[in-house]
Amino acid sequence: MTLSLGKLAAAVGAAAVALSATAGVASADPLDPIINTTCTYPQVMAALNANDPATAQELNASPFAQNYIRQFLASPPPKRQQMAAQIQGMPAAAKYFNTIQQVAVVCNNY
Repeated sequence: MTLSLGKLAAAVGAAAVALSATAGVASADPLDPIINTTCTYPQVMAALNANDPATAQELNASPFAQNYIRQFLASPPPKRQQMAAQIQGMPAAAKYFNTIQQVAVVCNNY
């Protein structure tokens, strides 16, 4: 399956937004959850599969998006902050916000 550039950007955006909401710590800074997430890649994907299988399928179809999530989770907080800021500039990620809020509530349970 070949994804268009737009779909690829949306998948990467969804991945980044998923990560940005996965930490369970409340904070005034909207980037704190993405910077400090304790969820692993399998936890994020399991929660996403449970909450929005269609979005999970988009991510599963994109090796680029999967790699981005893995790189993000393996990065130290300063690098995560940089990656999060880059993704915030992607309008394609906005449509995934509600799904990601649900993932954030449950990812540590997986």
